[in-house]
Amino acid sequence: MVQTNQSLKLDAVVVGAGFSGLYMLYRLREAGFSTRVFEAATDVGGVWYANRYPGAKCDSESIIYNYTFSNELLQEWTWTSRFPEQAEILNYLNFVTDRLDLRRDIQFNTRISAAHYDEENKNWKIEADDGTAYIAKYFITGVGCLSASNIPNFKGLTSFKGEAYHTGHWPHEKVDFSGKRVGLIGTGSSGIQAIPVIAEEAGHLTVFQRTPAYSTPARNYRYDPEFIRQTKANYEEIRQQIRWSKMGYLHKVINNRSALEDTPEERQQEYEKVWEKGGLGFSQTYNDLLVNGESNETASEFIRSKIDEIIKDSNIAKKLKPSYYYSAKRPVLDTNYYETFNRNNVTLVDVKAAPIVEITPKGLKTSEAEHELDVIVFATGYDAMTGPLFKIDIRGKEGVSLKDKWADGTQTRTYLGIANAGFPNMFMITGPESPSVLSNVPVSIEQHVEWIGDCIEYLRNNEIETIEANLDAEEAWSKHCRELAESTLLTKVDSWYTGANIKDKPRGFLIYVGGVGQYRKICDDVAAKGYEGFSLIFTNKKITTA
Repeated sequence: MVQTNQSLKLDAVVVGAGFSGLYMLYRLREAGFSTRVFEAATDVGGVWYANRYPGAKCDSESIIYNYTFSNELLQEWTWTSRFPEQAEILNYLNFVTDRLDLRRDIQFNTRISAAHYDEENKNWKIEADDGTAYIAKYFITGVGCLSASNIPNFKGLTSFKGEAYHTGHWPHEKVDFSGKRVGLIGTGSSGIQAIPVIAEEAGHLTVFQRTPAYSTPARNYRYDPEFIRQTKANYEEIRQQIRWSKMGYLHKVINNRSALEDTPEERQQEYEKVWEKGGLGFSQTYNDLLVNGESNETASEFIRSKIDEIIKDSNIAKKLKPSYYYSAKRPVLDTNYYETFNRNNVTLVDVKAAPIVEITPKGLKTSEAEHELDVIVFATGYDAMTGPLFKIDIRGKEGVSLKDKWADGTQTRTYLGIANAGFPNMFMITGPESPSVLSNVPVSIEQHVEWIGDCIEYLRNNEIETIEANLDAEEAWSKHCRELAESTLLTKVDSWYTGANIKDKPRGFLIYVGGVGQYRKICDDVAAKGYEGFSLIFTNKKITTA
């Protein structure tokens, strides 16, 4: 059991100072709750503090990748381009932090190592990695879904004598690739963004690809001042649209019909239009691309044909063409990704055909050859969804750990992606089985923060000591999430969505796919019914809302 100093008592402890933690702090502090945020890094930003790799940018458009709760913040900040780069997002989060005077309640360079629920006192005992402990009535995680970076346990991993970096933990100073032999492992979103930029500087870049990705053009551009003016003048309309949309974006289904209803010539024309426009709208060209395999194949084949058009070497093009369902893995945006493989200083190695055997002092060895390298970049992704939570020793009633509760992937269950049976007064922001990574994440974060904030105020106003998800409500929600996911193609392909990128991780699709608007309505209804599906305890009396 965590030992605590009784003087360090708070209403709420929040873990993480990214988009989630910053807004949660503001929301609770404004409501009069003593709140402290703990952040392992030296400053605010969350994943945007850590992900500084070359080419890092967001694939949500700038004008919706921000907070919408404050009109003052919206009017005072101006984005520069369609898709924001990492540095600009980090600047934005620093602007918000300073504008709202949040730093005084954030403790940096502090990692929360344990959080144990005290059943007798009905509070959380929380310990930092320096041994300091705190007592809080509410324990709230804002750790993100993609913050636990993953490097496969390659043989000889620590033997390499050159420079090694992971895209998720990039140095603050510039990494110099000039004239160097660089090896990059991984062709997910981070790799696809970094590859074109590194190739322009490196002496030679060798890309080690296990699974090719479908990537569509970003078509980034700088915003026109008049566009910004009109956007700010009409932002309430934008706000309502993204709050009640399918995925929290501005784009909608372009053609509200099956791809199979159009002729091949008509489909080609529609796909061409969306390809040229750029952005994430390609998956919305038709209304059945994520539920109908035959329709999906029309989109998949279109992208494969584009790869053939762009890549000069047919053998390289063949290696770069995926064969699984488009968008069942995370859809990716790029700037000159495929074009980069036409460069003379870029080599593609298919490590599915010739697996990586080991990291050596001089570089990397596959089953076919040894590659001498000066730099290795691991663009190998994250232990998503549950990984960040498992970095903390979270224990609920009777000392049961969250990790043990979720040990089997089929048992990873939550209620609304916000709460857990057996873990009173604990809330997760964009937790498993919420829309999270299948949405424009700041929209989902705002919805969760506001729901949690309203809930905690309700508890205070009604003198309720604890709120805990009921097991039957948790089981019903998880079943609903699984049934929705199974009706799509998302569960038919191994991906980090399902945990397939992590060795020995139980498989499970832990994202609510019903849409952010529908999810918001469900959560609002739960609250309106006196927190249906939760057990509430106050003045020694237990109230269960079925």
